[in-house]
Amino acid sequence: MEVKQTLCKTALSPSSLPGLSYSLNPYRGCQHHCAYCYAPNVLRMNQDQWDATIEVKTNIPVVLAKELKTKKPGVVGISTVTDPYQPLEQKYMLTRYCLEQLLKVDFPIHIQTKSALVTRDIDLVSRFSESQVMMSIATVHDEQRKALEPHSSSIQERLHALRTYADAGVRTSVFFGPVYPTTSLEEIPSILDTFRESGATEIWIDMLRLKPGIWENIQKGLQQEKEVFRVFSKNVFENKKYYMNIREEIRKRGKERNLKILDAF
Repeated sequence: MEVKQTLCKTALSPSSLPGLSYSLNPYRGCQHHCAYCYAPNVLRMNQDQWDATIEVKTNIPVVLAKELKTKKPGVVGISTVTDPYQPLEQKYMLTRYCLEQLLKVDFPIHIQTKSALVTRDIDLVSRFSESQVMMSIATVHDEQRKALEPHSSSIQERLHALRTYADAGVRTSVFFGPVYPTTSLEEIPSILDTFRESGATEIWIDMLRLKPGIWENIQKGLQQEKEVFRVFSKNVFENKKYYMNIREEIRKRGKERNLKILDAF
């Protein structure tokens, strides 16, 4: 992996995502190496390049500070394309430095990550008038997570991070997506119970989207998991109602548990 330090011209970009006014991405590319990531397709990048070269926008806190002097207040999504708490953040701390600037003007923030490193900045995040931490969790089975998200935090670490923020009074939610096709209808109640017990009151759901190159990545990740791959294939290509049934079950069981259920896209 190559780490490339770059200078950015802008920090805040307009966001069309629901509930967000701006997006803030301190990095370009991601170390988590998730097989199903479609960010490279969105940015029209080569899939292999996405986690082979990580761009570190070293000046983004300074650029952000200047932009905040003239920007209209609005919810800032951190991050919308790549994970703001990928391992490099431990060294460069760009997300933390950006949070310090945002806190000075108290813009609302919405953090999405699959890294337990987010708890490092609880001292800052808990001081915002309006903040939300959304943890991305696509499966509760950590062996499958290791195969398809090899450099991300474990599921238990993510749930613990979520609970930590909830206990601190910060609004917390789960991005349940892309729901692994190995997820059964029978598992949904216990999965939702796990999310709720970890402090989430809101669940966003998304399906697996097979952009170019993604299925090949999944095949590579699951080459040692024959049965898991068989179930993946069946529910992706044969069981055409799989995700419709999963969504209906999540909605039904979520309502029983007083959880707010939303479609991500």
